Amino acid sequence: MNCLQCGAELPANGRRDQKYCGRSCSRKAHYHRGKAGLLPRPPRRHPALESDDPVLVAAAVYARELGAAHDWCGETTNRCLDALVTLLAGRPTGDRVPLTEVRTRPHRLASRRRLVEILSHFDLLKDDTEPPIRAWIERVTAELPPGFAEPAHHWLLTLLVGGARARPRSPRTLYSYFGSVRPLLAHWSTSYDHLREVTRADVGAALRPFQGNQRHNLIKALRSLFRHAKKSGLVFSNPTAGLTSQPVDQDLLPITNDEVRSIEQLASEPLERLVVALSVEHACRTAVIRKLTLDDIDLPNRRITIAGHNQRLGELTHRALITWLDHRRDRWPHTPNRHVLLTTKTALRTTPVSQKSVKPSLSDNGFTIERIRADRILHEALTAGPDPLHLSLVFGISHNTARRYTTVAERLLSDELEQAVEP
Repeated sequence: MNCLQCGAELPANGRRDQKYCGRSCSRKAHYHRGKAGLLPRPPRRHPALESDDPVLVAAAVYARELGAAHDWCGETTNRCLDALVTLLAGRPTGDRVPLTEVRTRPHRLASRRRLVEILSHFDLLKDDTEPPIRAWIERVTAELPPGFAEPAHHWLLTLLVGGARARPRSPRTLYSYFGSVRPLLAHWSTSYDHLREVTRADVGAALRPFQGNQRHNLIKALRSLFRHAKKSGLVFSNPTAGLTSQPVDQDLLPITNDEVRSIEQLASEPLERLVVALSVEHACRTAVIRKLTLDDIDLPNRRITIAGHNQRLGELTHRALITWLDHRRDRWPHTPNRHVLLTTKTALRTTPVSQKSVKPSLSDNGFTIERIRADRILHEALTAGPDPLHLSLVFGISHNTARRYTTVAERLLSDELEQAVEP
């Protein structure tokens, strides 16, 4: 096709309904139509909105509504509509679009995440991809000799999908377990041909260099591996039977005054001040802070709902919330995201912020949200008395965790009494 104004050939990768080669020719054509007394051309409507396929039209209308709600630019919306035409035009009714096709067929500038969201809304998406964790299992076990690769492969798959009397584990657990035992399996494979040849003496020699939590995690992984191998008939005996280990309970110490002043100086931005206030006054975990929504906050009544527990809003948190919400309103006035914390990316979505966004400059200087939270619980145990039931009710922690804090508080209080009695 050629341009209706200058006659130049239109680009092959242009729009299907393109009539002019550029904006200059389009403006000239509009000017000459006005001088000739002709009515201006009607506004352009995307072919997806005028299609005979009701599914494509519904998806295109939803895409435009989604773009208006999320403040997409016109170019982003048009690319999304072009991709919907590519994926849905001519497709039989009821046929779902494979996820691999969504990732490969549309134009490279079309957002795959937005296409997945639109197709999922109409139940038109079929996930035919292989989870990355399975490809990782195949890759890491292929590096081991056959006598060790088969038990490790079977063990990792059982951890992933579960078994008759085993619940599925998260990919993070698989990475942690195999990362612990992988050096041992590589070392044993130099002396033995199969995992069944490993003895209790080999396990003890392998554990000897490790201490603390590293030793505890390694024992857990080895027990899981050999227990599964024995149950599946891959080994004759379990060399880790009776092997026990307890996690190392690191001593909890209150944050010093110098550290408090350092935290105040580091938390200079409104988001950082709110995160610190929630962890200092309400002992919030990182996940709870990330998932906090505007519906959980009642500023007029000074109330806040944290992890399902409605409680009084602290003065420090109240001031930090007002400052952050003013900044949030000025920066993203039309965001559809109902979460309290926002970033430039999540302001266009409805998902919470990432874990890295909640751990800014504090973590770079040795302070973590978990340590601030632990200091808050320990402070409550020191001031209100080492009562596990009180800590469980106030902070929603388990009884064993509450006992851990009360034990540390009792030790600190007894040390203070001994120092006061000394002449």
